[in-house]
Amino acid sequence: MLVVNYSTIRNNLKEYCDKATDSYETVIVTRKDEKNVVLMSLEKYNQLEKAARNAEYLAMIDRGIAQLESGKGQVHELIEVEDE
Repeated sequence: MLVVNYSTIRNNLKEYCDKATDSYETVIVTRKDEKNVVLMSLEKYNQLEKAARNAEYLAMIDRGIAQLESGKGQVHELIEVEDE
């Protein structure tokens, strides 16, 4: 992980973009009033988004299992549909 101030990255944007995409570096850009931003490759960003979605889905499954174990589940008859 690299930490760079705004002026440095502005003057060397291509270099830091290449580091993010070619070397999979995460670049933190420091700015005034701690309004920092992160520069990373789209591939790495997509991996983080996928991991977050997976974690949300697993948490939803865990909540459902906990509800069933606490007796909050319901039994339903299956409805069979005839093919037309």
